[in-house]
Amino acid sequence: MRLQRNGAVVLSLVVTLGVVTVVSGASGAPLDERAPYDAGLSDPREDSYYPSKGDPGIDVLHYALDLSWRRDSRTLVGQAGITLRATETADSFQLDLHGAMDVASVSVDGTAASFGHHGKTLTIREPVSANSRHRVDIAYAGTPQGVPAPSPRPDMRSIGMQVTRDGQLWTMQEPFGAFTWYPSNDQPSDKALYDITVDAPEGMVGVANGTMTSRLDTGGRTQTSFHLSDPAATYLITLAVGPYLHRSTTGPHGLPVDVWALPADRELLDIRHMMSDDLTWLESRLGRYPFANAGVVFVPGDSAMETQGLVTFGARGSHARPSVVRETLVHELIHQWYGDTVTPSDWRDLWLNEGMAMYLQARWDADHGGASWKDWVSRFRAYNSFGRETDGPPGAYFRDEFGLTCVYYCTAAMFERLRKDVGDDTFWRLVRQWPQTHLNTNADRREFEAWVEARTGRDLTDFFRRWLLSPTWPPDR
Repeated sequence: MRLQRNGAVVLSLVVTLGVVTVVSGASGAPLDERAPYDAGLSDPREDSYYPSKGDPGIDVLHYALDLSWRRDSRTLVGQAGITLRATETADSFQLDLHGAMDVASVSVDGTAASFGHHGKTLTIREPVSANSRHRVDIAYAGTPQGVPAPSPRPDMRSIGMQVTRDGQLWTMQEPFGAFTWYPSNDQPSDKALYDITVDAPEGMVGVANGTMTSRLDTGGRTQTSFHLSDPAATYLITLAVGPYLHRSTTGPHGLPVDVWALPADRELLDIRHMMSDDLTWLESRLGRYPFANAGVVFVPGDSAMETQGLVTFGARGSHARPSVVRETLVHELIHQWYGDTVTPSDWRDLWLNEGMAMYLQARWDADHGGASWKDWVSRFRAYNSFGRETDGPPGAYFRDEFGLTCVYYCTAAMFERLRKDVGDDTFWRLVRQWPQTHLNTNADRREFEAWVEARTGRDLTDFFRRWLLSPTWPPDR
């Protein structure tokens, strides 16, 4: 997220008097033909910052989401087919789902299951054994509601699914908020594969992550399907429904680049050409782009978010000025390597995502006629002096201060110090190799430290401790 400166088959559902009736079967393979989805295997853990989100007792491998947006009634009707692995033996398991979503039915492996839905917790009372795999189907409907962010940032007052006055949908959900529109294990350590189908009303189209595998206009509605071939954390999933225009081009080595913009923002469709150039610049420093496609969807919001393979960009924020759009988008594209293909196991380690994105954004800006690198380094150092006191140190920021200055600038200052300590060649080799040797994984601070130490032959324990955990600068010893 940018720091603000100053083949699924469409599921037909009938909604009548608040009752959801399933007309056709769920998407994907029959329940007795469960694909293994091994690429979605993860090692979920309870998040140290936001432990109420997610359940480490399950590992979701694949989400098949069939969604229908009823604009007139402001109702999102959904069928979620979730393939999961139980990580432990238990009498029940749980998913996150906002209380505004009414659950009509739950089945496990094709058999109706007892469930309870209280607050944001959907408890499924079905015994599971460790390492067993199951298909869970959930029919639900409701009007999405965002939730407060654990941050005072003005561009994050509400996170999760948003409904606009004219009936559009869009979402940004870092560090959580996927549960506002689909049942999920809403924590960063559980990555999964996705197939998403969206049925949108006349004049609108649904947009989601991944490759668009089909688009069908029928009966005055538009049905689009998207396949995400690399596993993603829940906070990196996006959905937008509105009167979108679509343009595409190709980036380096034929990479598909897609841009979706609302009619009022049609001039932003041309950003695709700059994206292609900027991806080439990024690949020269970070190695090959890690996903099957790249792109951006412009939404009526205020922030920007590194959603996997398709950046979600708020076209209403101050960062949406033409002079700033490109630089902001570069920041989110850097996250495709740092944050998306290598994702934190725990929100405590947000610093690695944002610090590297800030550092490379500054490098890009200096290379493209912006502020000089000397000026950027001075800015990093200035924030490093006071940001720790206001936000907490980057590796132990205050949990109600999510996404504030220090994880960006203090960590960028650390990376500049590391570059000087190990030398240019070693530093840039580390920057490139970390995502390329950890594709589609989760990692934490200790793993990153050990990896850097093994490749530099240095004991950097004290270096990382001081830079990431000291509440003041110079650090208390």
